[in-house]
Amino acid sequence: MGLVFEAIATEGLGQVAYLIGDSSAGTAALIDPAVDVDRYLTLAQSRRVAITHIFETHIPSDMVSGSRELQSHLPNAKICLSWEGVSDYKFPHLPVHDGDRFAFGDLVITARHTPGPTPEHMAYLLSEKRNPHSPWGVCTGDSLLLQSAGRVDLLGSEQAPLLAEKLYQTIQDFYLSLPDGMLIYPGHSQGSPCGLDIGQRPVTTLGYERIHNPYLQPQEKADFCNFAQAAAPPLPPYFQKMHRINSEGPAVIGHPLELHPLSPAGFQQAIDEENTVLIDTREMFAFGAGHIAGALNLAAAPVMSLWGGWFIDPDKRILLIVDEHEKENVVRYLRRTGFTNFAGYLEGGMSAWSNAGYALQQIPQRSVQQLREAGNNLQLVDVRSSAEHEKGYIPGAVHIPLARLLEQIPKLNPEKATAVYCGQGYRASLATSLLRQQGFKNVNNIPGSWKAWREAGFPIAGLSSDTVCIPSVRIPKIVLRPAAPLAAKVAL
Repeated sequence: MGLVFEAIATEGLGQVAYLIGDSSAGTAALIDPAVDVDRYLTLAQSRRVAITHIFETHIPSDMVSGSRELQSHLPNAKICLSWEGVSDYKFPHLPVHDGDRFAFGDLVITARHTPGPTPEHMAYLLSEKRNPHSPWGVCTGDSLLLQSAGRVDLLGSEQAPLLAEKLYQTIQDFYLSLPDGMLIYPGHSQGSPCGLDIGQRPVTTLGYERIHNPYLQPQEKADFCNFAQAAAPPLPPYFQKMHRINSEGPAVIGHPLELHPLSPAGFQQAIDEENTVLIDTREMFAFGAGHIAGALNLAAAPVMSLWGGWFIDPDKRILLIVDEHEKENVVRYLRRTGFTNFAGYLEGGMSAWSNAGYALQQIPQRSVQQLREAGNNLQLVDVRSSAEHEKGYIPGAVHIPLARLLEQIPKLNPEKATAVYCGQGYRASLATSLLRQQGFKNVNNIPGSWKAWREAGFPIAGLSSDTVCIPSVRIPKIVLRPAAPLAAKVAL
């Protein structure tokens, strides 16, 4: 067997798809694709396999499913979905039952019903045709993650108690029955809001998870269910819409989306319309130096998929400030979380805007040295996650996770000079633009943020005892010689 195994990450969302097949037979399956499917097609072609089946472990809530988009390029490929969700799916598909087997040359994929994150959830065991009952790996979707498991409130808090019980049974009856050597390939990695404190490794084993995963520890059902319902980060507001779109069937576009250029005058006219939202995708220094009042600083990076879902009104048309070389990427990132209604972009960028005589707004960028010198004269806001904050913070900071910023704004004084920091500055700059929209006039961003503060060796709080952080030590890179070619490459 010429095993094909490729994990394809969707950065910014912490989502992972899997291309699995047999190059000797020339066939493969794709599990949990995102909507930008060109990368899967290119990869399958390079591995000389045809994608004949498209599996989904569950109805995704964090992104637009790519199954229908992929099938538009591969008409003969079958979309395989859990029979349990047959009443929810509104588009043609092949129902998959618990225990169904699919052969791709010498590779066998066996479906197992693993409810918990959602009622229809499936996991897929991987084995060889000669030993179909001795699997070596499992694609777990959300039912088991690295040192975590999928959240049980995806369908709303009212269904969470029942789904927590189902997840408990899935773990007890299925996962804990697997051998320690079983390779675990999760559907999400660190950074995804689909689980709490997900590990950052690309693969794990059941044995490791049995020791380190809190969901796999011996405990009573009631204790497990209480933990599962409490152990979840804030639920992004776009999740409910994504679930509905993916169950009904995302619209197939079939071609790259294009942006319409607008002159400064046309752009200003579009801004004045009630059904538009202005997104500035430039990096924090450019945005801080001069931007259009009311703009949201959602810089061009994969993570804008997630934060776009949090803060862009899905019912409004999107106006973009975007560098020419980033246009394609920005459209790709926003499309991943369902944004396809673009009103246009500012042709010529901010240079054209300022040359046309339109007003600019600034947000000062303060260094960590300036932040320290300012002391208590600034209202300091830490917008990192709770997990980050628990590992230390800048003394005197008010902690409000970015996801909670708008609902917890009453904690802050809009009349006081304010500075915002995060991990390295991306979220802080986004937060400053949100605060400006909410009437905070004196707002400052901290480039480098927590990382720069630590590197500078300044005092930190929130540890077992307050201490002074020592700048990190940089370890020289180790260059490995290429290994001898393998008959079958496995990409983890």
